[in-house]
Amino acid sequence: MADESILSDDLLRQLISVGEVDVVVGLPTHNNAKTAAHVAQMIRTGLLHYFLRQRAVILNVDAGSRDGTRELVQAAAISDARDSASLHSLRTLRCISTRHVEGPGQATALQIILASTDLLRARACAVVSPASSSIEPDWMERLLRPVCSENCDFVTPIYRRNAFEGLLITNLLYPMIRALYAQRIREPHPADFAFSGRFGSHLLDLELWRNEFSRMGAEVCFTATAAAGGYRLQQSFLGAKGQVEQQSGDLVLAMRKTLGALFWSLEQDFAVWSASTEPHAVTTLGPEYEVTPETVRVNRKRLYQMFSSGLAELEPVLTSILAPTTLAELKHCAASGDDTFQYSDELWVKTVYEFAASNHRNVINRDHIIQALVPLYRGRVHTFLGHNRGLSAQVVEDRLEDLCRTFEHLKPYLLTLWTKQEGGS
Repeated sequence: MADESILSDDLLRQLISVGEVDVVVGLPTHNNAKTAAHVAQMIRTGLLHYFLRQRAVILNVDAGSRDGTRELVQAAAISDARDSASLHSLRTLRCISTRHVEGPGQATALQIILASTDLLRARACAVVSPASSSIEPDWMERLLRPVCSENCDFVTPIYRRNAFEGLLITNLLYPMIRALYAQRIREPHPADFAFSGRFGSHLLDLELWRNEFSRMGAEVCFTATAAAGGYRLQQSFLGAKGQVEQQSGDLVLAMRKTLGALFWSLEQDFAVWSASTEPHAVTTLGPEYEVTPETVRVNRKRLYQMFSSGLAELEPVLTSILAPTTLAELKHCAASGDDTFQYSDELWVKTVYEFAASNHRNVINRDHIIQALVPLYRGRVHTFLGHNRGLSAQVVEDRLEDLCRTFEHLKPYLLTLWTKQEGGS
């Protein structure tokens, strides 16, 4: 049952007035006036077109917007009776809006959406980013139909991506989850996703809501929980990603949301990932990936400088995190100079795995561990961009596949590091 303490009295009254439904679409917002109304309209159109017989509700959870976002969403979600009539919906589509005061972070909004879905006894729920400007009505079909008709529990997106976009996902999160959880989930930190009522109820009971890192990266924890718990996963191709997120440029924050959450999940799921075998494909609606080769303008010299200076400044911290041979190899790479600097796949994977094991051992403050990886990640990006500049999208994809296999090949190395400190032997 839902933990109703997360639901305000006003929201409870609205939910009770709606009664039980089949489908919920959650739209968490915070100052998204430029895109949220369009997103709400596309959600509404998709529900009316593809779910004519289902009882559906759009749930806007707003984190105190000051730009009129909430009012725009409400107007868009109930707008124009002519559109509803032309789509011949057999059910009334309701829109509920609530405001919370926990700040702009996503965790509280997600928890409210989960609890509301549980209270409404919905069979399926989709969560859509208000910044998904490329959304089309058929996103509702692609996200919700696998749950409603095929008994899937968790549906993640696949987007058409630039080959040099989302490097934290492609160079770290995706290959690491693939290697450890044995599932090829392309977007393990999804902005747009869907889940079944039973999986949502399970998520409500997890400890993740009481831990800083897991709350910040709740979507990553959802993915890991689904993979570790034997839930039925599917991926759906949604097309262009659009401006899914407002980029803050805060790499430390991005690391906390992704790697911090993954490290937390590894602690919970050790019995599963330590025994997992060869990664297998996840059922996918549409292409498994679609990459475009557009070039990006990045100051690689600046990346090298930030790597080199960060390595020197953080050496006392890195000494407690990295194996002596790994740290020595990184220092040798840094001394080679910008023109010949190379951060190989194998060295990068060993670095990440040593950070994971050190986080497990809690050798220093875990937030400091996350921050210490930031300059090393910049060095990895420097090498990735240099190796793949001017190459076709398929060649870049092939090289990412090589990286994934390196993560898989070195998984025993992580297990050795992880279990070595268990019991001191």
